[in-house]
Amino acid sequence: MDDRLFKTAMSKFATGVTIVTTDLDGEVHGMTANAFMSVSLDPKLVLISVAKHANSHDIIKQSGKFAVSILKENQTELSQYFANQLKEEIDVSFERFEEQPIIDDALVNIACHVYDSHEAGDHTLFIGEVDNLMVQDEEPLLYFEGHYKQFK
Repeated sequence: MDDRLFKTAMSKFATGVTIVTTDLDGEVHGMTANAFMSVSLDPKLVLISVAKHANSHDIIKQSGKFAVSILKENQTELSQYFANQLKEEIDVSFERFEEQPIIDDALVNIACHVYDSHEAGDHTLFIGEVDNLMVQDEEPLLYFEGHYKQFK
């Protein structure tokens, strides 16, 4: 199996879209991620998978914390921006939740501190213990076969 076949197979799994944010020395860093999942109820744990070459990787390691903002269906542009898919700059409004930067008006915001981490190939799996969360009752932004989708 080659890399293209593997990526095609993995794209058949529909996911939500998240922005993972953290800060270090007062500077906010963020990245788009769909490699996110819940891990445990007791304690409440979530997992993000971050490429070792990603700018946010070392910052999460150093800060020991991160937030996950699960995007709503009308937040495609934010996902594209943090995935470096837009050429132009956009004005991103960060709120603070549990002293962490979050995407304002996201479907869900989850504040975490790093509980554990595991190297896995060219990524690191960061397990976060949930400090607190906020939830809205709206529709999510979805990702399937390399394209953004919405519930219909």
